[in-house]
Amino acid sequence: MRVVSLVPSLTEAVACSVPEVLAGATDWCTHPAGLDVTRIGGTKNPDLDRVLALTPDLVIANEEENRAPDLAALREAGVEVLVTEVRDVPQAFTELSRVLTACGARTRPRWLDEAESAWRALPEPPYRTTAVVPIWRRPWMVLGRDTFAGDVLARLGVDHVYTNHAERYPRIPADELRAAAPDVVILPDEPYRFTADDGPEVFPGLRCALVSGRHLTWYGPSLTEAPRLLSEALRAAHR
Repeated sequence: MRVVSLVPSLTEAVACSVPEVLAGATDWCTHPAGLDVTRIGGTKNPDLDRVLALTPDLVIANEEENRAPDLAALREAGVEVLVTEVRDVPQAFTELSRVLTACGARTRPRWLDEAESAWRALPEPPYRTTAVVPIWRRPWMVLGRDTFAGDVLARLGVDHVYTNHAERYPRIPADELRAAAPDVVILPDEPYRFTADDGPEVFPGLRCALVSGRHLTWYGPSLTEAPRLLSEALRAAHR
């Protein structure tokens, strides 16, 4: 079987479970380290001719990360396309199982069991924390309603300020973000690469937590260690 993945987290899941089927992946598919497959461009602008040249039996995609016209073009060319939808942690596990089965996995990988166990074992948060979670700047964009990352944080005791916003990733001016006065500003290193020198300076007087974007937004093997690593980063911001 030959599979092309248009989603970094799904690429990692397949590469760690049935690596022999993975024929192509996007330029943003950085895990696992040393992944050696044909690169087919970005998640938003894949080279469809290159994808088709790989003669895939299946292309795996996501309704949020990939553009509908690209997926339609692949289907019109006769390629089977599996599109995932992941808005919360339980749905991530369901979709991962579906993807791996479609890719020919004969057994459930250990990492998937370990990831589910890690999330089931989470204790009830001792307190709730409010947060603003930027994902981009110039313009500033934050987590809004109905997002996987928002559900991840909620399970760790973090309620982000714009969870009831009409948009999923609203544009909010920096002065409004500061005026929201959250307990913490959570700054992931992707899709925008926030760092200690790029982001926190916009929020003087507010606690900032620099976190791994892979552990906040990816659904795959990273889910195994995400609860621990994200919790550690959040605790560090409150010291």
